[in-house]
Amino acid sequence: MGYTSILADYNDILLPEDIQKILKTGRNTVYKYLAEGRIRSLRIGGKYRIPKRYLLEFIYPDVDFTKEEN
Repeated sequence: MGYTSILADYNDILLPEDIQKILKTGRNTVYKYLAEGRIRSLRIGGKYRIPKRYLLEFIYPDVDFTKEEN
């Protein structure tokens, strides 16, 4: 199954606004998940940046994304 295909239209590094669209949830929920670490992220210049892999780990917690997909 191509897990990354659901994110094919997005850049490799996502913004919180992208997460809102993908998860179809509100701004406050996204920022809460980021602040709590439920969705892993990087802070660059005080702003959240989320690699696609981190979002996939949140959506599919039982899948190991450390190995490359074939």
